Amino acid sequence: MLVDFTKMHGLGNDFVVIDAVTQNIRIHRKMIQQIADRHEGIGCDQILIIQPPSKPDIDFDYRIFNSNGAEVQQCGNGARCIARFIRDRKLSGKKTFRLKTINRIISVSANKDGSLSVDMGHPSFDAQSIPFETNHDRDSHIIESTHGEVEISLVSMGNPHAVIFTDNVLEAPVSSLGEELERYARFPEKVNVGFVEVIDRHNIKLRVFERDVGETNACGSGACAAAAAAIRKSLINQDVAVHLQGGKLHVSWRGEGYPLIMSGPAVTSFHGRIIV
Repeated sequence: MLVDFTKMHGLGNDFVVIDAVTQNIRIHRKMIQQIADRHEGIGCDQILIIQPPSKPDIDFDYRIFNSNGAEVQQCGNGARCIARFIRDRKLSGKKTFRLKTINRIISVSANKDGSLSVDMGHPSFDAQSIPFETNHDRDSHIIESTHGEVEISLVSMGNPHAVIFTDNVLEAPVSSLGEELERYARFPEKVNVGFVEVIDRHNIKLRVFERDVGETNACGSGACAAAAAAIRKSLINQDVAVHLQGGKLHVSWRGEGYPLIMSGPAVTSFHGRIIV
């Protein structure tokens, strides 16, 4: 099967985008793994599939696959790339698109400066939404690790995040502790692990160990989870710049009952075809 694709990235978080609106494609795990392989395929953090809408009140279905072939719930950087793809390919003339993932509907809008803003929905701090096995209803939890006791804040942005606040994100044990917590027994579906340093009321630094992927240059949903956790703790203002290794995202959240908005760039690298 010959498949047309577009390679894109959001702050270095790279994707292969496949148009299943104008192409007849059968998606399967082996195909995803082949495309994502950086040595024998195209190579990417995740593969994004855009499909015709499954409901009348949305514009497109938006599916997200990790490089191991597993479908996941959310990707903020990917949502911006999908919106850029839709506009560039003229699949829709709208300025705002409603996209359906496997567990929620998000909307993406184009801004005058060329960036894109994603309405990521309402963050959840409920342990069951992660899920995280606990008998306590609280924002933060202490868990034991090989690095000692670690305090985590749980945030779901449609996908699960454990947020850790640190004094120096550059020295944080992202690889070792991130991998350990990702597979921690009390996270039955695994978790994305974010390490956050608060710079001031308007800026935070972030590194993320993504579930089934490892550390990436940027994680859009991770930036949203980190900002939501920090705002909820009154550590930062409601509008904040999130500084990642790949660049900067802007996050705005007015608090309980309001959606969280994430803004940033989306870039097309190249187009191609692959036999799968």
